[in-house]
Amino acid sequence: MGGSMERKEEKIEALYSLLLELKSMEDCRDLFADLCTVKEIEKMAERIYAAKLLLEGKTYNQVIAQADISSATLSRVSRCVQYGRGYSRLLKD
Repeated sequence: MGGSMERKEEKIEALYSLLLELKSMEDCRDLFADLCTVKEIEKMAERIYAAKLLLEGKTYNQVIAQADISSATLSRVSRCVQYGRGYSRLLKD
């Protein structure tokens, strides 16, 4: 059981390492086109946009209207903005 989890973690770390090696927008676009469906990319982009709006002080209703995101997804994004490590550190100007 533990071996499977370790392999999963190694695979995730390999993904993160690969992302860190990207040198251009074109590299990023090409990798995501190979890794994800268009819908998956759109959903990730929606979450980042919603996080930016929350960090700008927009209300839930404003974010839902502007980002075209479900309230359930926005709730998760909001928790990550408040308690997570990525959005607020990477998206703040």
